Amino acid sequence: MASDILTFRLENGLQVQLKEIHSAPLISSWVWYRVGSRNEHPGITGVSHWVEHMQFKGTPIHPQGEMDRVVSREGGTWNAFTYLDWTTFFETMPADKVEIALNLEADRMVNSLYDLQEVASERTVIISEREGNENEPLFRLSEAMQRAAFTSHPYQHEVIGEMADLRSMQRDDLFNYYRQHYNPANAVLAIAGDFESEAMLQLARNTFGHLPAGMRATPVIADEPLPAAEQRVDVSGPGETTFIQVAYRAPRANHPDFFPLSVLDSLLTGPSGLNMFGGGGISNKTSRLYQRLVEKQLAVGVHGGLSATIDPYLYDATITAAPGRPVEEILKAFDEEIDHLCQDAVTTTVIERAIKQARALFVYGAENITNQGFWLGYAEMFASYEWFETYLQRLAEVTPADVLRVAREYLSSEKRVVGVYHPTGEGASHE
Repeated sequence: MASDILTFRLENGLQVQLKEIHSAPLISSWVWYRVGSRNEHPGITGVSHWVEHMQFKGTPIHPQGEMDRVVSREGGTWNAFTYLDWTTFFETMPADKVEIALNLEADRMVNSLYDLQEVASERTVIISEREGNENEPLFRLSEAMQRAAFTSHPYQHEVIGEMADLRSMQRDDLFNYYRQHYNPANAVLAIAGDFESEAMLQLARNTFGHLPAGMRATPVIADEPLPAAEQRVDVSGPGETTFIQVAYRAPRANHPDFFPLSVLDSLLTGPSGLNMFGGGGISNKTSRLYQRLVEKQLAVGVHGGLSATIDPYLYDATITAAPGRPVEEILKAFDEEIDHLCQDAVTTTVIERAIKQARALFVYGAENITNQGFWLGYAEMFASYEWFETYLQRLAEVTPADVLRVAREYLSSEKRVVGVYHPTGEGASHE
């Protein structure tokens, strides 16, 4: 662990991560909970995302709407996100107002109300969100791909949950889940910005130290077997555009192969942004699949996706087909490019360029105080902050032989799911 990071665990189990950054009078504070759709099962899929919404519905001290007014009045921003392995809430505030943010998070960690009327109101909101997603071609296709790729692991479910569960879950399902998972022993408090670490640690201790510990979530999840053969998925829906996804099983984030696969991702489709705030400014026009598919007018776009997760997840390529080009022609060109990559090691110069692009996106995604706060806690959800600190070094150590090896191991046609979205021509696509 680097010397500029102070890590401490309170008696109730809350892990505190502090990073001083004196470049601007701002502090970004994040509370990360080790709970997401990975903790769910049929009957309560989508509960983590719904609980996240309910955490904005007020406490006796901070009635609904008061939280937002307090943060906005002081010039701050706040938000929350739920994903496969985690849920997080953050505020970025003027440095002298950070106590407001910490008090708010400590309050809703234990005192959220879960009023029956608010539960009913939010059910309507989330069902509407789910229905809106179902009008999006890539949501339909991605959901079908996840169901095909995972037969038993909770990663098979979209974070928003199944419609049947969204209709059937009740207030006590949400409240009991909140009580079980959203507590100090299952959380990381990550704070980055303009402060003195010892004083901030004392403030964190005073604000959170008296809260009851609770328990850390430890779901028992069986390993998902690798597929025995290629699976094909066909989805139809509104719109005018054909989409193709090819998904391969990817290693967990703290597996050594994750780093050469990150370079392979940069080489094939352009680097994936691991930070949800992104970085931008990195073109993928030099990537092999862009040159093979887009420049040859088989596709109008191609991008890849690689996520940092606790368990093995997916590496996928999503292709937006050019009008009138047959799916099989596009897949043939895609497979030829993958086969070519798996047969011959790429040159050191090409690997260095791919590493440079992946490094640039990573750096862009960690450059401001909010992003620094993000990484301070995010890396703890699937590995440790050391993973973040050594990421660039481990990328630089990737060799052409490493890329060839992971290409052959992970990009096998027998271990993938191929999905096609067939537009019906009805309705308007948002893509």
